[in-house]
Amino acid sequence: MQVLEGIKVVELGQLIAGPFAAKTLADFGARVIKVEPPRTGDPLRKWRKLREGTSVWWDAQSRNKESVCIDLRVPEGQALVRELLRDADVLVENFRPGALDGWGLGWEALHALNPKLIMLSLSGFGQSGPRASEPGFAAVAEAFSGLRYLNAEPGRTPVRSGVSLGDTVAGVHGALGVMLALYARDARGGQGQRIDLALYEAMFNLSESLLPEYDAFGAVRGPAGGALPGITPSNAYRCADGQAVLVAGNGDSIFRRLMAVIGR
Repeated sequence: MQVLEGIKVVELGQLIAGPFAAKTLADFGARVIKVEPPRTGDPLRKWRKLREGTSVWWDAQSRNKESVCIDLRVPEGQALVRELLRDADVLVENFRPGALDGWGLGWEALHALNPKLIMLSLSGFGQSGPRASEPGFAAVAEAFSGLRYLNAEPGRTPVRSGVSLGDTVAGVHGALGVMLALYARDARGGQGQRIDLALYEAMFNLSESLLPEYDAFGAVRGPAGGALPGITPSNAYRCADGQAVLVAGNGDSIFRRLMAVIGR
């Protein structure tokens, strides 16, 4: 028996952030019912390389899920979603803030329908605040958090990683939030609650010592490419034969062993 067996999750999100959170819950036994729009389905179905007309990325993102087609923009579809949520444990959604409220599926209405429901809302800038109404994708969150700036080589244009870090990191944070909310509800006698997760917050949570270094010393970290400033050696280094070697002598004991091996 998997740890989340018996937990029912309804997924209203599309593409990456919300579906990644739901996929993570499904990996551990939750029953995930994915709601897709009519005609097109989730756009991820057509992203990158297709096999028999469907993206293999979709296969990875949607494993262990059940799909159902519902039009959220019509009253009949909204009524169907409410029926799905009447006995659900978790709702995962990543629409722009306010979209679900316009369809009669906002937090207040759903909490009244099912007080034990946990609602995970992922958005670019959160459900409230000066930027809440602005669209936000992984790329925006990576830039807004400063990650892309740090990853750039000095003097060069900021770069991205080859994967959608802003979405997947937020998805992992979202799954953790759901687990904490389930624990508060089931082990501590609580009720359902809403988790408001901004993509940029999840990325900023990766910034390690940047903020305290600025607070304590006024230090502003700049672009460093693959290096970790102040921690040496920790990078990929080009060798005489043209290949690269990754060296991570991050601790004093590791550094001493490295120097012994290379005869220094």
